[in-house]
Amino acid sequence: MSDLVPVIRSDAHLAHTGLIELASGVEIPCFESPERILAIEAALLADGRYDFEEPIEHGRAPILAVHDAKMVEVFEHAWTDAVAAGADGSRSYFPDVFLVAAYGERMALGGMPAGAHHRLGAHLFDTATPIVAGTWSAALAAVDVAITAAERVVGGAALAYGLCRPPGHHAARGMLGGYCYFNNAAIVAEWLRREGGARRVAILDIDYHHGNGTQQIFWERGDVLYLSLHADPARAYPYFSGYAGESGAGDGAGLTRNWPLGARTGLDGYAVALADALRMIVAFAPDAPLVISAGFDTFERDPIGDLALRTEDYREIGRMIAGLRMPAIVLQEGGYAVDALGANAVALLTGLRGA
Repeated sequence: MSDLVPVIRSDAHLAHTGLIELASGVEIPCFESPERILAIEAALLADGRYDFEEPIEHGRAPILAVHDAKMVEVFEHAWTDAVAAGADGSRSYFPDVFLVAAYGERMALGGMPAGAHHRLGAHLFDTATPIVAGTWSAALAAVDVAITAAERVVGGAALAYGLCRPPGHHAARGMLGGYCYFNNAAIVAEWLRREGGARRVAILDIDYHHGNGTQQIFWERGDVLYLSLHADPARAYPYFSGYAGESGAGDGAGLTRNWPLGARTGLDGYAVALADALRMIVAFAPDAPLVISAGFDTFERDPIGDLALRTEDYREIGRMIAGLRMPAIVLQEGGYAVDALGANAVALLTGLRGA
């Protein structure tokens, strides 16, 4: 068996480009860009220890096992409906109205708009998740990337890296947001349960932001452990979830755990929280590969983060996780300091290899 680590990647993400987001009411170029993945690919290629592969198509069934069918249908048609209704096809699309909980309150609402682009407002929670002509195909490909990485590990690889773009951990069962459209990590966890023969799956989320979507999807599940280290939502996106007291409910009671981190947290503080999370994984005793939502927006120079991890710290984080002696499926989430992304990815994967 080859010592090269499988890296699953697709060019489909390149069409998800020219993105604009609204930050505090100001239109800015989206931090989530094709250059992120291109930088990581270049660093892995230069390193020489990675085997690049194209994903296998898996269709919609794995997506619909996790996401609401109405949301999927709205997402699929939002762009074409918007353009047909006269939207500028050269610009990112956002809905004008968002169906927040307070809209209906005690009213019995009687219907939904005909156009998917208007219905999108019932399935989107922010103004940072634009849709362009290539978004749908890119999101489908990201799911295929994630599941193909899982297949490589189930098939015997100790480690595989899914270069998913767009990322996924903010996407909930019926909701898009946070640059995310389909929840790649949640889809893989459910695939491991349904197709991989696993009874218990652990997801470790080390992105700067709380994975509100992953938490919501598995909130009441007793077969999936969700652990997240992230910036304290009292000051950081997504603001409304990721607090330490959130721990799951029903069959999932105690199987969600959050570690909100203070600004400028470095490796010392991060390692304390990570060690706690790793102990919980051991106690849960998964019988599936570990699913890692890997974000590098924890880096000290990330433009939208405020933690203080250095490139060399990711190697130590990888080593700590490798101490579990579990095969691992690493799925790309955030990280926006493009000039450092490649080195940070190589460092994490080197640590995960035990080197």
